Amino acid sequence: MLETQLAADINAVDDRPPAGRLLVLGLQHVLVMYAGNVAVPLLVAQALKLSTDQIAFLINADLFAAGVATLIQTLGVWKFGARLPVMMGATFLSVSPMIAMGLNPGIGLRAFYGALLVSGCIAILIAPLIGTVLALFPAVVTGSLITLLGISLLAVAVSWAAAGQPSPQPLSLSISLLVFVVIVLMTKYAPGAWHSLAILIGIVAGTLASIPFGLVHLNGIDQAAWLSVIRPLQFGLPTFQIGAIVSMTIVMLVTLVESTAVFLALAEITGKDFGRDDLVQALRADGLGMIAGGLCNAFPYTSFSQNVGLVNVTGVRSRFVCATGGAILIVLGLLPKLARVVAAVPEAVLGGAGLVMFGMVAATGVRILGTVNFHHEHNLFIVASSLGFGMIPTLAPHFFDRLPSWTTPITNSGVVMGTVVAVALNLLLSDRRRNPHPAARGLASE
Repeated sequence: MLETQLAADINAVDDRPPAGRLLVLGLQHVLVMYAGNVAVPLLVAQALKLSTDQIAFLINADLFAAGVATLIQTLGVWKFGARLPVMMGATFLSVSPMIAMGLNPGIGLRAFYGALLVSGCIAILIAPLIGTVLALFPAVVTGSLITLLGISLLAVAVSWAAAGQPSPQPLSLSISLLVFVVIVLMTKYAPGAWHSLAILIGIVAGTLASIPFGLVHLNGIDQAAWLSVIRPLQFGLPTFQIGAIVSMTIVMLVTLVESTAVFLALAEITGKDFGRDDLVQALRADGLGMIAGGLCNAFPYTSFSQNVGLVNVTGVRSRFVCATGGAILIVLGLLPKLARVVAAVPEAVLGGAGLVMFGMVAATGVRILGTVNFHHEHNLFIVASSLGFGMIPTLAPHFFDRLPSWTTPITNSGVVMGTVVAVALNLLLSDRRRNPHPAARGLASE
């Protein structure tokens, strides 16, 4: 009887396990999402050729803002927050438009952060219209853009595996292969929830193996402070450009759709009564997280699906566990020395992990497309067109160079370009009343 009661206490969304257990379980959630979260600033930093100091700052800002977004979602603030066991992390969807803006001297990162602030405000305003938003992103659209995102990122992973060289050295390829093998072995043989840490352990193993070859450069760690507060608007005051705002608004809409699916899944796993009003509050918190990311010079944030899997595997459903994970992320975001260590991970190590991480993104898109009815010829046309247009920036980076500079955030981002095409063609060709978004059907039945 006592064991049954203890299990019930642990599984309840609003129950609070003892402090020691909270810390251990919260740290486990952080470890599961850590590699995927820090991959975003590393991706951006490598593409924009940022300095070591800037890379470290971006990592710290990312962890800090992710922790803030997680606390808002788990604990709730006024009419913001899902109040579910959810971990928030930087979305890969922001990588392509951020790089496109950062590489354009006429736009720059300040325009990205300005657009992020605006898109966060828009997200808060349109949260009550979630049914309309979901209607724009049925499976044929979301599957296409997530597949496109994974394929685009795989090009980056391949470049990492080659250490940025057109003809990679055998050493780089060997280290990337080692990371991949460790991930495979962990996935197959690690007990319990440990297999969820496969990517993180693979990165650690690859980094340790790189040290004897002089590939890990820890220059500047001695000079880095042990503790440093994140300063808002580190890259300067934000600017506001229409192309950047349109680009990030599209990313925001897709993020809301992703988050909706995760929130509904978590509600089902935890058994919590989660209606339309609860979803609106959760999506408002997503918007608030984007604003926090803009102020901290970080990224837009979304709920990490791998942590949903951890909730399901462990059976620990307390939202205060994830809130503890959010607090840990905030603490990690205040440690510059740790960020320097993460920034020192060799490209070849990231390549081995990236092939898995980004390949999983593409595979997720393919899985979503597997639910689409392709006997309806318009669906096949939508997928083909969105992938075709979306691959232009990857296959021909200078294809749109002669267009006005304000279009760069859209035309130089394959994800944004493919999303615009998919949404437009879906509106033009499909009968949305016959094939609405699954989540929209669920909300409409309330």
